[in-house]
Amino acid sequence: MAKRKPTPKKKKTRKTSRKNKLFKSSVVKAFAGLAILVLVVAVAGLLAHFFISPEKPPKTRLPSKTIPQTKQPTTKIPTFEIYPSKDAPPEKKPPRIPPPDKTQLPKVAIIIDDLGYDKKIAKKLSRLNSGITFSILPHSPHQKSIARLAHENGIDIMLHLPMEPIEYPAVNPGPGTLLTAMTPDELIRKLEKNLAAVPYIKGVNNHMGSRMTAESGQMYQIFSILKKRNLFFIDSRTTSKTLCKPSARLFQIPFAQRDVFLDHSQDPDFIRRQIKELIRIAQRNGQAVGIGHPHSITYEVLREMMPELQKKVKLVPASKIVHPVG
Repeated sequence: MAKRKPTPKKKKTRKTSRKNKLFKSSVVKAFAGLAILVLVVAVAGLLAHFFISPEKPPKTRLPSKTIPQTKQPTTKIPTFEIYPSKDAPPEKKPPRIPPPDKTQLPKVAIIIDDLGYDKKIAKKLSRLNSGITFSILPHSPHQKSIARLAHENGIDIMLHLPMEPIEYPAVNPGPGTLLTAMTPDELIRKLEKNLAAVPYIKGVNNHMGSRMTAESGQMYQIFSILKKRNLFFIDSRTTSKTLCKPSARLFQIPFAQRDVFLDHSQDPDFIRRQIKELIRIAQRNGQAVGIGHPHSITYEVLREMMPELQKKVKLVPASKIVHPVG
């Protein structure tokens, strides 16, 4: 029997080899495509980060903290005064004034109101060496430094107490204003803060106050506190309806009232005439009170007329011209 020839091994065909190559190629392409896709996404992210700014959320405005007025002085200079269109007429029955002593010069007190906002003019006025009086607004930016300046120069210091005018609220006297709508507790609390704000004070005069000074009940409350503190009061007399004098009589507080506003017209000739009128009233009555304000022109005219004033009257601090009423 013839021997069987061994079956030869099958050789890989070209077809199988081509399939394997195609498979490998597709796998490589798939990985390459995936890599390219990842790279594209990464690049797109970077571009978006640098060139597209994200929408910012709207800023929420936080409410500012409320700061008490006493710790935050007002820098805006308030209105100095509201002058009556017609000066307050004399009282119906003026008290009998004894004839002035011809051997002595009549007394004149000049009060400079509304100080506290300008240190330079306060320094100039302090150098006049004339016995003038400083009246300082409470809670003003330079109240303490001006009070120290006056104290060091022997100048009387008063509190220029803001009070409600008829024109309120269109005209606001500034921080610390006493209002007719306040309860007795509110009024006294505000008054106490004002009195504590300015050091070295010997007395008080009203800043505006054409409405407040005509209210007897509230003037009694104010004067009761002044009485306890041994302070005098000078009525700026911003209304003919003022009740300051009878209130001072009731509480027996040393008292005087303004005779002449010196400078409600910023004209040198007008101020000179007002000073001469102040001298005339003092010579007739034995004493007079003039009120000026911290204007440069007022300082210049006072400096110019000081020799004439000192020849004709005796300039005294406000504390030397007040006395109990009646």
